[in-house]
Amino acid sequence: MLIRLARETDYAAVVELYAEFGGDVPGISGDEGLARWREILAHPGTSVIVAADEGNDATAGEQEKGQACAPICAIVTLHVLPNMTYLGRPYALIENVITSQGYRGQGLGRKVMERVIDMAWDANAYKIMLLTGKDRKDGGAKGFYESLGFSDEDKYGMTLRKLPARK
Repeated sequence: MLIRLARETDYAAVVELYAEFGGDVPGISGDEGLARWREILAHPGTSVIVAADEGNDATAGEQEKGQACAPICAIVTLHVLPNMTYLGRPYALIENVITSQGYRGQGLGRKVMERVIDMAWDANAYKIMLLTGKDRKDGGAKGFYESLGFSDEDKYGMTLRKLPARK
């Protein structure tokens, strides 16, 4: 398994992984999705880290068609954002942490999270934030993040939504 920055050619595999995560929340795909994927990859301060199953590489022909080089088994998005407090040090936001159902329990989520945590500290972030769902079927997420050092002791996480949360 290779932990690396996401590539444009990962698009098809990423769409599949996001669909697995999304439940009843619609994802984006097709040409519109590809345009958004390119925008995310090019966005300043944003990095997408994936765990790629290099043992299942796509054929050269599939790569030429823009399909993924390897199945994407886990993914996380890191945003490092400029800031005026804490002597101007940036802060980081982690979002869309997903491990494919068939690859859970192998430490891939931990590996991609450790990579983005290192990236945030390397960018001189003074803190890293993330939100996780409550009372979900996969209720172990909070414990997973706590095992990585995250705490809910000093902040409340809140959201204001225009679209409903996934179920």
